[in-house]
Amino acid sequence: MLHALTALAVLGLLITVHEAGHFLAATCQGIRVSSFSIGLGPMLVGWQGRGVQFALRAIPIGGYVALHDEEADGETDSQDPDLFKNRPLPQRALVIAAGVLANMIFAWMVLLAQGAIYGVPDGVSSASGILVTGVSANSPAAVAGLRPGEHVVAVNGQSLGQGDEAVHHLIAAVQENPNSPLTLQLGGGQERQVTPHLEEGVSRIGAQLQPYGISQYRPVNGVGEWLATTGRSFWNITAKTMAGYGQLLTHFQSTAQQLGGPVRIVEMGAQLAQQGGASLLLFTALISINLAVLNALPLPALDGGQMLLLLWEGIRGRPLPEQWSMAVNRLGLALLLGLVGVLMIRDTAQLAIVQQWLSS
Repeated sequence: MLHALTALAVLGLLITVHEAGHFLAATCQGIRVSSFSIGLGPMLVGWQGRGVQFALRAIPIGGYVALHDEEADGETDSQDPDLFKNRPLPQRALVIAAGVLANMIFAWMVLLAQGAIYGVPDGVSSASGILVTGVSANSPAAVAGLRPGEHVVAVNGQSLGQGDEAVHHLIAAVQENPNSPLTLQLGGGQERQVTPHLEEGVSRIGAQLQPYGISQYRPVNGVGEWLATTGRSFWNITAKTMAGYGQLLTHFQSTAQQLGGPVRIVEMGAQLAQQGGASLLLFTALISINLAVLNALPLPALDGGQMLLLLWEGIRGRPLPEQWSMAVNRLGLALLLGLVGVLMIRDTAQLAIVQQWLSS
């Protein structure tokens, strides 16, 4: 429970960082802000400061910064130069982009802190097999009863070995045996029979894997190695995150099954928190970059969608009619919340503790 609360606190911190980016970009330019909220729904705790309503809300998903012209009280002069809508395009673009930039900068700082405190990665502690970190809904792995947190040591009686070699060994066995049953031996002596399925020409079982064991670190050899390792880790996570979202366009059906909501994120964070502070910092940087890339997508209700509307205004020379932009944003928000709700229900049903309770 403590590890889950730690992961939930990390998620809340990253949402706060994102919204703080919008807030600071607006206030530092003199743009009027009405409220700063973490979470959605009814207000649990609130206070007023410098004309801004700060609030912590009941639903721990997302947050928002409300600009004054979005909550007009009828007494505000529509020509007020401090309203967001009356500011030049570059200033408005900075406010919109600031949340994404804040998450990216924060991720880089977290990776810097990881290097300063724990050093640089130096392999994985000696342990045989792989750890299952996630299982997609209705996948062959799910049908076989494979669960997150299980330790797989062998496939068809052959040891998987250690480290990255173990992961590659199991992936190769899956890819070489489409539609043929594989016997996975677990660390506790149990077995799982899983049959890989062909999805878009690729044999898969629908499980996320990582080497079994704990990552090891050694002290950095000077500032140069510290900065270089941080930079490589940052860009590696960013590139893989962008590639993952890119696969939604090219392989939507198979990739969409691997999407996770807040419950999956907290579950993964709790698992990494158990491995120590270095893994928790890596999780923090990973989710921060994911939040940045997600919000940069050109979809309604996300920062990327707002930037797209701003670009449209710059090309046309005038903004989209207010009723149109409001309708687009409301539709986008409804779809986004609906997706989050579906993911939460699915991920909760997949939690190992829930599965054990249902089967008892």
